[in-house]
Amino acid sequence: MNDRAALDLLLEHGPLSRTRIGKLTGLSKPTASQLLARLEAAGLVVATGTTEGRPGPNAQLYAVNARAAYAAGLDVNPRRVRAAVADLTGAVVGEFELATPRRPAGGVVRQVTEALDGAVKAAGVTGDEVHRLVIGTPGAFDPSTGRLRYASHLPGWHSPTLLDELAAALPMPVEYENDVNLVAVAEQRLGAARGHEDFVLLWNEEGLGAALVLGGRLHRGFTGGAGEVGFLPVPGAPLVRQVTKANSGGFQELAGAQVLPRLARAYGIEDMPRGDHVEVAVALLGRAAARAGSPPYARLLDAFATGLATGLASLVAVLDPELVVLSGEVIAAGGEALRERVQAELGELAASRPRLVIGGVRQHPVLRGALESALTATRDDVFDTSR
Repeated sequence: MNDRAALDLLLEHGPLSRTRIGKLTGLSKPTASQLLARLEAAGLVVATGTTEGRPGPNAQLYAVNARAAYAAGLDVNPRRVRAAVADLTGAVVGEFELATPRRPAGGVVRQVTEALDGAVKAAGVTGDEVHRLVIGTPGAFDPSTGRLRYASHLPGWHSPTLLDELAAALPMPVEYENDVNLVAVAEQRLGAARGHEDFVLLWNEEGLGAALVLGGRLHRGFTGGAGEVGFLPVPGAPLVRQVTKANSGGFQELAGAQVLPRLARAYGIEDMPRGDHVEVAVALLGRAAARAGSPPYARLLDAFATGLATGLASLVAVLDPELVVLSGEVIAAGGEALRERVQAELGELAASRPRLVIGGVRQHPVLRGALESALTATRDDVFDTSR
């Protein structure tokens, strides 16, 4: 327990002296010295230098050995696989991105192994040094069948034997997690939800999704489908039936990225940006945030905020969260101008009034959450000095 406490303090604070570790843990100097000697012999800490600029003799500083182990994460969507490797301190040391054609030669297993191998090579390590891999995908793997659900738009990932094939091809333990859940992990560890035990994260990019954190833990649901709010029937949108076949639902149709061009045209915005539906939505909301005083763009923000708040009101009524984190490229493009409108609308539509914030992890949040999840398991394994 003392070893783990010291290692966690070194991760949190960076290099510390023996005296500082003793004060933070409450251990005596001799016990702290023995602890550090034990961790150094195990290869878990290294001497990094000495204190300077203080009265008295300089003290030796110790830090977690970043190279003691590595963890990897993958972020998978229909267009690409993004991979990264992090050292034990959480620093990203290698990244790789692989475009994924709709009918890839070699299938999903080859995609995954090629992307992972690229990140491992970029990190300058070997696959055997990577202790854990976490893969984030849309939807979720049903724990009773092992098949991917709620993600019919992800080609090649629905084979009943896929998880066994990946386990046979990969040299390290693998975990699978919903992509939006991983964004919530990133926000809870590094971003806007730090210190919060009960929060909802609403994600808006390729599709609408949510992550639910209750009592500090992710709530995944019986089949892994908790948070698939794009399928939620909502007022103001047609009732969508056979939602998994349509890969859409009322909330998606009301407040997904694809509605922004229609809203723009309805309010007389004629200079439409080019690109796919996410790129167009991001560009339109970016303009709207910059020109929020212009009537057409103000109306665009108002209408989109009402759509987002309509679906959020159902989540808030059921869960009563302390905090709602708004995340994803589409929402981030609207910035504070959009957040303020969603907050005001939600105050009209919901009885409880959670605080709304824009997500703080902007760069590759799914991948960052995958790395954080993989690092947690890796540290639990590597830091166990009782064995």
